[in-house]
Amino acid sequence: MDSLVCIAGRDPVPSFLSLGEGESLHMTLVVPEGVSIEHSLEIHLDGPGASLDLAGAWRCSSDERVRLQVIVRHNAPGCTSGQLFKGVVAGSARAEFDGLVYVAPGAVKTEARQQSHSLLLSEGAFAEARPQLEIYADDVQCSHGATTGYLNPEELFYMRSRGIPEEEARAMQVEAFLAPVLNRLEL
Repeated sequence: MDSLVCIAGRDPVPSFLSLGEGESLHMTLVVPEGVSIEHSLEIHLDGPGASLDLAGAWRCSSDERVRLQVIVRHNAPGCTSGQLFKGVVAGSARAEFDGLVYVAPGAVKTEARQQSHSLLLSEGAFAEARPQLEIYADDVQCSHGATTGYLNPEELFYMRSRGIPEEEARAMQVEAFLAPVLNRLEL
């Protein structure tokens, strides 16, 4: 399995990748605080049994703009893909995620899932996700979903009642939210 980590603003982020028969890719994209990016990434699973594990995270605290378009094309049978994107948006920042999972005719036994979750930390922050499935084959398992919300006030109250200062409690909640993506990075 090949692994690829891209830190936007520091590393080049590919625009197109193709996986052949039996190949697999574990890819993590991070957009750190203070970086604005508009990027399109297209990944083709062209060989039977190809596998993709893709995750991304971003944190916007001021007026950054993050716009990601991700297209994953299942062009061969028996391929799998998983996508998880998580973003934290504050200030007057904007974050947008457009995702498409395409399953070509004949790409039977495809398994694909796509998730995008955003956490808003201020009233002026904006996050939007547009996950899509386009399926032209039978005998597939595909799912997609998106959520956008604020910190849970009940969890914040619980942490504060245990003596954790409010700012620290908020930081812990944000860290826990991003952990599924950030834990993929080797420090």
